[in-house]
Order: sequence, then structure tokens, then C-alpha cells
Amino acid sequence: MTRKPSILFVNQHYWPDVAATGQILSDLAEHLVGKGFEVGVLCSQGAYEGGRVKAPPREIRRGVRVTRLPSPALGRRSNRGRLLEYVAFLAQVAARLATGRRWDLVVLLTTPSMLPMSGWVARRARGRRYAVWSMDVHPEVEVALGILPPWIARGLGPLDRRSHRGAEFVVALGPRMKARLVDKGVPEAAIRTIPVWSHDVEPDGAGRGGNALASELGIKDEFVVMYSGNAGLAHRFEEVLEAMDRLRDDPGMEFVFVGGGPRKAEILARAGANRNFRYIDYRPRRDLADSLTLGDVHLLTLRGDMAGLVVPVKLYGIMAAGRPVVMVGPRGSESGRTIEEARIGHVIDPDVEGRAAGERLVETLRALRDDPEGRLRMGHRAREAFRADFERGVCCEKWESVIRQAIGR
Repeated sequence: MTRKPSILFVNQHYWPDVAATGQILSDLAEHLVGKGFEVGVLCSQGAYEGGRVKAPPREIRRGVRVTRLPSPALGRRSNRGRLLEYVAFLAQVAARLATGRRWDLVVLLTTPSMLPMSGWVARRARGRRYAVWSMDVHPEVEVALGILPPWIARGLGPLDRRSHRGAEFVVALGPRMKARLVDKGVPEAAIRTIPVWSHDVEPDGAGRGGNALASELGIKDEFVVMYSGNAGLAHRFEEVLEAMDRLRDDPGMEFVFVGGGPRKAEILARAGANRNFRYIDYRPRRDLADSLTLGDVHLLTLRGDMAGLVVPVKLYGIMAAGRPVVMVGPRGSESGRTIEEARIGHVIDPDVEGRAAGERLVETLRALRDDPEGRLRMGHRAREAFRADFERGVCCEKWESVIRQAIGR
């Protein structure tokens, strides 16, 4: 009997956690099981939002062998708590890779930062083959966000570069991230560019009347501007909050935020009293269609210095839902390029437009509200681009090809 090729994924988060990296990894792991791979996942018992995930320490789910390591379960409540979680997970992963079973390939994501270093150590100690899935570029992200002092980053930098250069391959999420990785010394020939993805979301055919979330929130004919997902430190909200203040008395304009994140409290403090604003918790993945199609237009934000370091994955779910996007952030980022090249919305770059960016956002939202046919055309183009380049099956097949080539070598 032919032995199945075996692959182990390592990431802090996995199903049923709400973290985007965990959900995307779940898709790929299950896809590979269906293609004849033996697949394992090493993750944490700690949940993205704090506490512990409601899942056993060990299980086989849809053919994937999942091992969840003990965790302090502090989540994202503070930088100190997050650091403690990171260190605990990194130490346990290093021990597992140094002593555990041998897999044909170990793929390490970049949550937490420095996780790929565990692969490099295991390769030196036991000859393990590993690859890196660069969800974010570290430690550059932490320095830009002020989480890590530059002098510590300078010490970690050589270790991080070594761990990337020792990999069989490194997957970047787009061309701007690829350029960032090349700048830090990763050989261009070792980089594979595969975007992240979303599940297909059928656009609503019945309108608001058939949308369970619209009924729950009492939304009928209002023009809904939605921000869905993590409100993180890498995102910017100054212009969004300014626009919300200017539009708070505009009849029929409704702002709906879905999710959470470290900047949620700031957003609530600024806009919580607005009559046309509400902030609701993360929705289960099974309710994603109702959530995303509730928005007539979606907001996407990113700090200018984050271009190429992080890629907001929420864009692809919005595209799947057939909705236009207004991005407040760098035009040259992966998201900015996608929006403009596919002609599915507008990009407002505060680093170029300066203080006028907030006013432009107000004008853009009003123009979209008054142009339903234009929104429909953008939505159709978004669906077409999504199904061609960012649908789950399309991207997972690219991953499968890259993995088979690496194992074959």
C-alpha cells in the first residue's frame, strides 16, 4: 500500500477559533485530506479573543489530526499577556518538533512572530524539512506598531532571516509582501505567491427581506456601510470616524461594525452615541453570507506603513458577496491594487490626500448611495475577480501543487 504524503501545519489558531489565520488554515488542511494527504495541525488551546477554544486537546476533525497545546488563555487583553501566550506556544512547538514524529513537510505560519525559527532549529537538529506561510512579516510589524522596541527587533532580525532562508519555500500573500521578504534576504526563487481566500458567498437574491441579520437589527431600506472583522492596530480609523461624525444626521445612512479587536473601544467611544451606528459581535462562519450581504458597501482600512507587512483578508469575503469596497489606506498595498485593478470600489490614500481624505470618504459614500446601478456593476466585477483568483478551491489547488513539488524534491 502506498504511504500517504504527510504534512504538519503549525499555527497558534485553528478551528473553531474566530482568527482568520485559523479559519483559512482549516480550509487548506481539509482540502489536502481530500487530496490524499495525511494532515496534522499543531495549535494552541488559547482563543484569539481570550479564554480557551471549545474543543478537545486532541481530535480528528474531518480527517485532520488536531493537537491543541496548553495555553495561559490570556488572548489579546494586553501586550504582556499576548507575549506570555506567544512564549508558551513557541517553547512547546520547539519541543514537539525536536522530539515528535517525522513528517514529510512541516509548514509554519507566522502566528506568533518567530514561529518559523522552530522549523529552523528542528532542521538543524533532526533534518526536518519545513516551509513558511508568511501571513504577516515579522518582526517588522511589531516595530511599526510600537509593540517591540527597535533594539530587540535588531537582535531578532538575523534569527528571523535565517529561519526564512532555511525553508524549502516561503509563501507570500501578494507582490508587495514578496518584495518585503526579498528586502529581508529571502531568495526570490524560494518565494511562492498565493493569496489568502474566502468561502464563496452567494449574493442575496431576495434582498433585505430574506436576510436574518437585517431582521435581527431592524434594518430595512437604510444604506448600510459595513466594517467587518478585526479592528486592529494595523488598521486606521481616523478618516472613518470623521466621516461617521459628518454623516450622523444623514437620513438613511447606517454604519454597522461587525467583530472586535483592540481598537473597538476607541471606535465605540467616538461613535457610540451616533443614532446611525451600531457595533455587533463576531458572527459564526455559517452566518457569513447574511452578515456580508447586509452591507451595501464595505469599508477596508490599513495604515500606510503596513503595506506589504499585513494583508487584510476581509477583502475576499466582501468580493465573494458581490459588494463594492472603499479602502482608506495605501494605494500600492495588495488590497489597494486588487480594488483598483478589478474596478470594484475606491481607494482613498491619506498619505497622498492628507487632511482631505475624510471629506473625500464622505463624498464617496454619498455618491455610492446615490448610484445603485454603479454599485451593482462593481459587485458583479468583484464576484468575477473573486471566483477567478481568490476562491477557496482555486487557492488551495495552488497550495497543493507547491507542496507536492516540495515533497517530491
